[in-house]
Amino acid sequence: MPPVRVAVLASGGGTNLQALLDACGPGAPARISRVISNKADAGALERARRAGVPAVVLHDPGDPRELLAALADAELVVLAGYLRLVPAPVVAQFPRRLINIHPALLPAFGGPGMYGRRVHEAVLASGATQSGATVHYVDEQYDRGPIIAQRTVPVRPDDTPETLADRVLAVEHELLSQVVLDLARRLQSEGELR
Repeated sequence: MPPVRVAVLASGGGTNLQALLDACGPGAPARISRVISNKADAGALERARRAGVPAVVLHDPGDPRELLAALADAELVVLAGYLRLVPAPVVAQFPRRLINIHPALLPAFGGPGMYGRRVHEAVLASGATQSGATVHYVDEQYDRGPIIAQRTVPVRPDDTPETLADRVLAVEHELLSQVVLDLARRLQSEGELR
């Protein structure tokens, strides 16, 4: 059975993309087929080029037609540090095949503006004793879709936003790769591919 074609949307450096590229090697049930960004200088684009994966920069990330055209051959779509809201027509095209990784334990510390350092600052300010990563299905709102999987990390008394971010990111890499491979196997077995 051919591997599931995975499109990855990223706005930043692409460390989660790199984890997926590493996990989706020969014999894996998924293959990264395209990387899409809303930023021409995103490090994720360079990672894609080095891996020989086609990369696309969106001119207007809010235009559903442009994004759907970029996703034309995708069977599973992964938001890996993509900092734009996915237009509703795109969400509708990928039911239970559009996922996001978030650097906190949703439903806490999610929503508009909650990304990167801001999330970790909010976790520390709250006095929470645990943080972690969440993979969830994407819907029309930021960070509100059904949760697929979570993994926790302890919040230590001496944590800074940077030290907490480092521990959460390591968990993100593992969790996202595991979920993508599991979903790819499910899509293959259920014959849900287009």
